[in-house]
Amino acid sequence: MGHLLNTEHESERIVLGVLSSVESDGARSQRRMAAELGIALGLVNAYLRRCIKKGLVKVHDAPARRYAYYLTPQGFAEKSRLTVQYLSHSFSFFRLAKSDCARVLNQAKGRGFLRVVLAGQSDLAEVAILCAVEAGVTVVALVDPTSEVARFVGVNVYRSYDEVKEAFDAVIVTDVVNASSSYDLAAAVSGVGRVLAPGLLGLRKRGEAAEDA
Repeated sequence: MGHLLNTEHESERIVLGVLSSVESDGARSQRRMAAELGIALGLVNAYLRRCIKKGLVKVHDAPARRYAYYLTPQGFAEKSRLTVQYLSHSFSFFRLAKSDCARVLNQAKGRGFLRVVLAGQSDLAEVAILCAVEAGVTVVALVDPTSEVARFVGVNVYRSYDEVKEAFDAVIVTDVVNASSSYDLAAAVSGVGRVLAPGLLGLRKRGEAAEDA
């Protein structure tokens, strides 16, 4: 079992590395990717094919019989998910999450959003709840359709926005697994201008509020 987990972890590390490499420079050669990731050239080729098959990466012909790769929206989402997943296993996650959450909460306060709902139960939500106290913002509820608990870090948890009876001014996305869909749902409920998201979720281009986050 331990070997299986290690294999899965290594596989995800390579996928994250490939996606990050494509995002920073889609025209770089597979040989250079292999050198940077410390893996065999054939393995890079195999993982690139896998990413293309999953719709995470697209490929175009480039001059000199080379190929140019770029991330699809699904690829950006998967890269963000894997990044947060890896960060969450290290202390650096808490430093980055605290900085991101403090910035988003201060933006919320600056816009007059003093009562917020968090979208998604996660380690990021826990950091946001703790930072909210310092920022002077009240987290009135947490919405997560998959949650199995009624309260999380002292905050009431609901499966839908319809269940939230307390008044709130905005939604902060804290879902690290399905951040994109959680953002879209929150925007449908509150409007894009009242949805904020920590930068580490990679939702900056989803709308003005998220872009500023």
